[in-house]
Amino acid sequence: MMELAGKRVLVVGLGVTGRSAARFLSARGARFVLADQRGDIPREDLPLDAELHLGPESVACLDAVDLVIPSPGVPRDNPLLREAVAARIPVLSELELASRFLDGLLVAITGTNGKSTVTAMLGEVLKAAGMRPFVGGNLGTPLIDAMGVEHDIAVVEVSSFQLEWIERFRPHVAIHLNLSDDHLYRYRDLEEYGHFKARIFENQRADDYAIINRDDPHVWRLNGRLKARTINFGLTPAAVLPAIRLDRDELVLDDGANQRRVGIGSLRLPGRHNLANAMAVAAAALVLGVDPKSIERAFAEFTGLAHRIEFVRERNGVSFVDDSKGTNVGATLEALAAVAAPIIWIAGGVDKGGDYSPLRALLKEKVRRAILIGAARHKMQAALGDVTEVELTATLADAVARAAAIATRGDTVLLSPACSSFDQFRDYEERGRIFKELARAL
Repeated sequence: MMELAGKRVLVVGLGVTGRSAARFLSARGARFVLADQRGDIPREDLPLDAELHLGPESVACLDAVDLVIPSPGVPRDNPLLREAVAARIPVLSELELASRFLDGLLVAITGTNGKSTVTAMLGEVLKAAGMRPFVGGNLGTPLIDAMGVEHDIAVVEVSSFQLEWIERFRPHVAIHLNLSDDHLYRYRDLEEYGHFKARIFENQRADDYAIINRDDPHVWRLNGRLKARTINFGLTPAAVLPAIRLDRDELVLDDGANQRRVGIGSLRLPGRHNLANAMAVAAAALVLGVDPKSIERAFAEFTGLAHRIEFVRERNGVSFVDDSKGTNVGATLEALAAVAAPIIWIAGGVDKGGDYSPLRALLKEKVRRAILIGAARHKMQAALGDVTEVELTATLADAVARAAAIATRGDTVLLSPACSSFDQFRDYEERGRIFKELARAL
C-alpha cells in the first residue's frame, strides 16, 4: 500500500479513469494537478482544490510532483509523460495504483477481442457460486472504484494501454484470449502491441494461474515462458497439459491426474469464438474453486453484452445484428463466421492501421453486398472490392436504409465495422445504439 497523504500527484487525462483516480487521490489526502488537452470538459465532479491545466496549449508543471497517473488514452509519447520519465518521477497507471490498495483475489483478462464478454461472464459465474465479485476495469468501471465497493474478488478487463505503466500489478489468475492487429496507430507493430499485452503475466508467481489460447500462435508463444501455472484452452486438440478442451457438449479441464467437466448444452452465446471464451471462463472459475453446476447455471443465463453479435430484430424475414463492438478485423471475422449467410455487411469508420485482407475469404463465401461508410470506406473498398459487391455511403443511416432496400428474406444485415467509431460517433456504444434505433424504425 502506498502513502498518498500530502503527495503532489499529476493526473493526465480526465475521462472516466482520470476522474476516478482524482476522487480516490483526494479521499486519501493527496495534493494534485489535473491536466487534459481538451478545454471543454465538465468540471462538476472534479475536486474543488485541484490545480487545473486544460486546453490544447496547456502544459502542467512537473515541479515538486511526486507521482504521475496517466489515463489509458494518453499515449506513452505524450510530452508530460516523457518529461516525467526523464525527471525520474514515477509514472503509474490507474490499474497499478488500484492494485496497491486492493484486498482479496484479482483476476485479469486481456486480449484483442472477447475480453469484455469473458470478464462479464466470469463475473456472473462467480455470483452464481455465491461470491461477491467487483467486475470492471476497461469494461467500464475503473478498478480504482473497487475500493468503495464490498467485494471478495475483483475481475477486471485489462487493455494494453493500462499495462504500459505497471510495476507490481499481479493477478492471481490472468487470461490472454488472442492477439491480432489493433491500435497500430499507437504501437510500432503487432510485436510491440503483443509485448504490452503479455505484461499481464509479468509479476505472477508459481502459485498463480496463467490461462492462454493454444489456437492463437501469437499467444501460444508464451507457453513455457511464464512463471505461473499455465492452462491452455482452444478448439483444437490439446497437446500439452493442463488444458481445457471440448468433448461434445462438455468442457473438460484435464491436468493429467484429474478431469473436471462443465456442461455447455445450455450456452446461449453464438459462434465458435464464444465456445473458446466459455473455455477461458470455465478454466478460471474451476481453479478458483467454483463448482461445475454453478458454472453451468451462469452459462445458461448469460445472454451476452450489448453490441457484440446482438440480435436486434427480424423484419420481413431479414435479421438485423448489431456488432458495433467489432472495431478491428479479428472481431469482424468472428461476427461474419457466427451469423447466417447471405450477409449484407455494413462496415467502416476510422481505420486503425490494420490489414483488411484476412476478411477476403469470408466475404467471398458469405457476404453478398458490403456497404462501406466513414473515413475508411475507400481504403476498405480497395482491399476488398474484388471479392464481393461493394457500395459506398456516407453515413450509417444511409447504409441501414440501403441495406433494408436490397435485403430479401433469409438475409442477415450485420453491422460489424472493423474500424473505430470516432469519425461519426462518440464511441462504439453510440454507433450501436443508433444502428438499433434505425433498424427498429424501418
